[in-house]
Amino acid sequence: MTEGKIVVGVDIGTSKITSIIAKVDEENVNVLGVSEVKSQGIRKGQIVDIEQAVLAINNSLEGAERMAGFSASHIIASIGGDHVESQNSRGVVAVSHPDEEITEADLARVIDAAKAVSMPSSREIIHILPRSYIVDGQEGIKAPLGMTGVRLEVDTHIISAYSTSIRNLEKSFSEVGVDVDAIVFNGYASSLAVLSDTEKELGVVCVDIGAGTTDISIYVEGSVAYSGVLPIGARHITNDLAIGLRISLESAEKIKLFLSNPNHRVVEDKKNDEIDLSSLNLPEELTKVSEKTLVDGIIKPRLNEIFTFVGLEIKKSGFGGQTPSGLVVTGGGAQTVGTVEAAKRMLAMPVRIGKPLSIKGIIDEIQNPSFAAAVGLCIYGRNVESESRLPFGFALPTFTNLNFGKPVGKLVGFIRSFMP
Repeated sequence: MTEGKIVVGVDIGTSKITSIIAKVDEENVNVLGVSEVKSQGIRKGQIVDIEQAVLAINNSLEGAERMAGFSASHIIASIGGDHVESQNSRGVVAVSHPDEEITEADLARVIDAAKAVSMPSSREIIHILPRSYIVDGQEGIKAPLGMTGVRLEVDTHIISAYSTSIRNLEKSFSEVGVDVDAIVFNGYASSLAVLSDTEKELGVVCVDIGAGTTDISIYVEGSVAYSGVLPIGARHITNDLAIGLRISLESAEKIKLFLSNPNHRVVEDKKNDEIDLSSLNLPEELTKVSEKTLVDGIIKPRLNEIFTFVGLEIKKSGFGGQTPSGLVVTGGGAQTVGTVEAAKRMLAMPVRIGKPLSIKGIIDEIQNPSFAAAVGLCIYGRNVESESRLPFGFALPTFTNLNFGKPVGKLVGFIRSFMP
């Protein structure tokens, strides 16, 4: 695959919906179009109002399509929310031809065996990520294809989510008129965009601080070993500022972004450490405020709380001592003033802010932690085959250079609606 393929990633967040259209090849993500709109109908990463969500998704997609000059018919979507859970499972099979090589069919069978875990009927598996293979007792094999052996085992990492959340997501996209080729856990998508291979190999914790939730992915020996979601995010910092200063949430968000922008934070008088907010034109007419009160009194305690929970989650995972690369913080909340200091203080690990790596094209807008998940979806889409399915097992032919876009998607949806 040298010429690359076009992938559309839509990141459904609590505060914003981001769509990226990109051409991806083995090395790079070449961004052709990007659009970000305010979320509607979404709370803590889950859809709570389908009509509003459809409207916001449609606006976001159309903005990216206009910029890229490409009409999207297949997309990769993200899923978040504290209903996302993970577990590790092992599968064992006998190699079908012991005197021959291990084939693709053997790999599929062993992953199927690992998938057979007990799970409530309300949950659905969204990822089965192989961590490592064992061939005849030899451990730590990453790619057993073509090896010779009798017994094949696999350690996998399984991520699951509520079926209703997945259905609501799919329904929203079908109403927009596009097919969902894959649903990807938000934290996993972010980790694909911001972590280097060396960090994954050594062991690293990726923390994506969104507005409503914080997603955690722990890598050990190159693969995901633990995934989790905390029901707390950067929106809580905004709430604290609003309550502490007795102002609206909109004004609190403006002040938070103002404080987090290093170019704005000029303390005029070192003695009384007051910051001039008159440029923000807040309706409450708040113009002067003490930086120490805001940063140390309001923002710092909430960041400490978030990273305390992250620490407990790392402890719960059992991989605490296996992450010498430390912590990579990404997502919109990573830009909050004092994030790195709070993480170092609470977790005593090396910490860096994660921005999307290996991107080309329209990168000025998206070289920023809040776009990590959307870029990660495009990277994930590199290996996802898309095909338009009709009922009764018929498939629409895929034309590589033609793109009929949404009208065909809508027609397929219309035909489907009459099927039992």
